[in-house]
Formats: sequence, C-alpha cells, structure tokens
Amino acid sequence: MFKKILIPTDGSALSAQAANKGVCFAREIGAEIVALYVTQPFAATVGFDGMAAAYAITDEDYDKTAQEQAQKYLKSVLDRAATAGVPARGRAVSNFNVADGLVQAAEEEGCDLIFIGSHGRSGLSRLLLGSVTIKVLSLARTAVLVYRVKEAT
Repeated sequence: MFKKILIPTDGSALSAQAANKGVCFAREIGAEIVALYVTQPFAATVGFDGMAAAYAITDEDYDKTAQEQAQKYLKSVLDRAATAGVPARGRAVSNFNVADGLVQAAEEEGCDLIFIGSHGRSGLSRLLLGSVTIKVLSLARTAVLVYRVKEAT
C-alpha cells in the first residue's frame, strides 16, 4: 500500500477540503504526508513584457510574501495531520508551472501517491481555466488519487 502521500494545497477552501480527506486517507492506511505548496516566480505572475516595473514590489518582497503565505497554508494541513496523528512535514517549492512543480516534488520526496482535489469543472470553464489536476495526471509517474471536492452552494 502507499507509504508516503503528497498532498498539495493552494490555500483555497476547496483544496483544504481535499487536504482534509487526504489526511483521513493517510491515517486509515498508516501513511505519512508531505504537504506541498507551489509558488510561482514573480515573473510568472506579471508577465515578461516589462510590466514588473509598474508594480511597487521587488522580487525579494514577492518571494518573502509568497513564503509567508506558503507557511500559513502548509500549517493548516500540518495542524490537521497532527490532530489526526499522521506524521507530516511541509514543503514549499517555486515553479513557473504548478503541475510540473507538484510532480517534481513528489518524485524528489519519494512519494508513492499524489492525493489531489478536483473542482469537477466541465465544458468551457475547464477549457478556459485549465486544470492543474489534469496536467498532474498526464505528467505523474506515480499513482494519483483525485478527490472531487464539493463546492459550496
């Protein structure tokens, strides 16, 4: 069975819902968790057309804020794991492509499962918004368990 599970979070309520289920799953099978938050470099958020100069923030300020945000979101997953008695640690990585960063971290950590949430979007919204989960499914060389989160109504 699975021994080390990668659980990504982006800080959203939906990813928190998936992370909670991932922690429960890990507890049931006796696995440990690596909670992951993928940040994108500042250049990826503002484009490459010189627009960065228009922002009153430096790369260093952006990186510091991104790391603080990552630690906050990771702490939420780690606290949930601690409450459930599941061994866990957090990791933040930076990658221009979130799916690539997630898959690479899973490989580096020796995870044998990626437990990831999906919004369950379909049709045009999925085409326009893209899907990290779909990209992870196509890139991962390890098992991927997709948990369909319930959106609030």
